[in-house]
Amino acid sequence: MKGTVGELGEFGLIRELTSRLTTTPAVRLGPGDDAAVVSAPDRRVVASTDILLEGRHFRRDWSTAYDVGRKAAAQNLADIAAMGAVPTAILLGLVVPAELPAAWPVELMDGIRDECQVAGAAVVGGDVVRGDTITVAITALGDLRNHEPVLRSGAQPGDVVAVTGWLGWSAAGFAVLSRGFRSPRAFVEAHRRPEPPYHAGPAAAGLGATAMTDVSDGLVADLGHIAEASKVRIDLRAGLIDIPSQMNDIGQAVGVDPLQWVLTGGEDHAIVATFPPDVKLPARWKVIGEVLNPSALPQVTVDGAPWTSKGGWDHFGSDGS
Repeated sequence: MKGTVGELGEFGLIRELTSRLTTTPAVRLGPGDDAAVVSAPDRRVVASTDILLEGRHFRRDWSTAYDVGRKAAAQNLADIAAMGAVPTAILLGLVVPAELPAAWPVELMDGIRDECQVAGAAVVGGDVVRGDTITVAITALGDLRNHEPVLRSGAQPGDVVAVTGWLGWSAAGFAVLSRGFRSPRAFVEAHRRPEPPYHAGPAAAGLGATAMTDVSDGLVADLGHIAEASKVRIDLRAGLIDIPSQMNDIGQAVGVDPLQWVLTGGEDHAIVATFPPDVKLPARWKVIGEVLNPSALPQVTVDGAPWTSKGGWDHFGSDGS
């Protein structure tokens, strides 16, 4: 597509974006009216929202618009799955400069649409406004299908801690990109386009998960939320956590212990949950620790000791991490 967003105009841009969308049976009324209508058979709606800001959450010299769309959708849809719900719909709020090439938001929408299709959801509406910095705001909706949500507050002493999905891949990819490289490609792509195990969230709920979250801020940080809400201590076993050989190679090249990426990297959107010890877990789940009674130690430990290395994401930290 030629031209800029300003030349296309607000309504022309909206027409271009909505013309590329697909739908699902859950969507009763899609874009085009004052609001969308999405089925909620459970009579409860799970909702989550996130914002991506250019220069803070993505860089156009590292990621295509399509990559950003996939990532923006994935991180919100993962939140829905981590509650044990099935994603149904996404709403998009988009801020773009008038001089931005019109192809950029169109490719962004293609990425959002395609990630929604992976999760079984659809884009049902949104808003577009002019601004100086590209900002992508996503609200995701989901359906519990007559199950109770899996909260952070349900972990019990004696439960096992298990994870499914990648850990540390996005952080390793970020380290590669930060040094001006583009390979190993698998890790770079993991940073650009995370692949959350959407179906594992509702499946874990069916298996009897007592607490669950997606790994967005880092494994230790996100399990810390579960430990705090459940008033327990969680101990991780480093020897149970798989670190691919290529990640070890990247760590050696940049002088970083890859366990640091695995424990604090974030943005992989793996799903980590606690389960009663007698639950037979499918092969996709890897047990990496256990839930213990609270003690004077920090709420999340590694091999029984505090994990003191810096990491985890805090938007209002002194250096943004």
